[in-house]
Amino acid sequence: MNNLFLALLLLAIVAFFIGLVSPSTLKLKTRKSATLITGGAILTFFILFGITTPSTPKEQVPEVAKVAPVTQPTASAVVTEQVKSDTVVKKLNTTTITPNTNTPTPPTKTEPQKTSVPTEYKSALNTAGSYANKMHMSKRKLYDQLTSEYGEKFTAEAAQYAIDNVKADWNANALATAKNYQNTMNMSPAKIHDQLTSEYGEKFTQAEADYAIQHLND
Repeated sequence: MNNLFLALLLLAIVAFFIGLVSPSTLKLKTRKSATLITGGAILTFFILFGITTPSTPKEQVPEVAKVAPVTQPTASAVVTEQVKSDTVVKKLNTTTITPNTNTPTPPTKTEPQKTSVPTEYKSALNTAGSYANKMHMSKRKLYDQLTSEYGEKFTAEAAQYAIDNVKADWNANALATAKNYQNTMNMSPAKIHDQLTSEYGEKFTQAEADYAIQHLND
């Protein structure tokens, strides 16, 4: 739109000068009438140009965001909070923790009742220890001696208790008996072996007799 007004204004100015120089060209009689007409046209173009030209917008100043004022704590508020903190600390310090005095009672251990050993059993055990370690008897011969009518006459139960609990090395007893036969009766190893295992002799087991013969000359 501005370019159009400018073009028309230029045409009006050109017509103004032509009217001054040669009014007859614009079909006007006098220079005065040509000046008035072309001047009025120029003035009209200026007025219209000023009206239609948009005014320059003012710069919009950005609004500054309003910041809420920061409230500083007063001295009295600080003192009040400190007093509250001190009160809580004092209460914690003065609180007494009552120890738990209820000591748990340990469970009572029930000891197994010891079976009392009859006196006869004890006597049979002591006698079996003497026969086994001093006379080097075998297990079967010792049992016979404890229960024999011509021996100790213990009951079968007492004799068995003694055999089960006596501390004796039956291999060592067989070896000691074999050496006694060798040294006192000059028996051969085969004869000694037979004597050790005989039902009418020492009644050692085959393994015990073999051990004695193997270590006879040690």
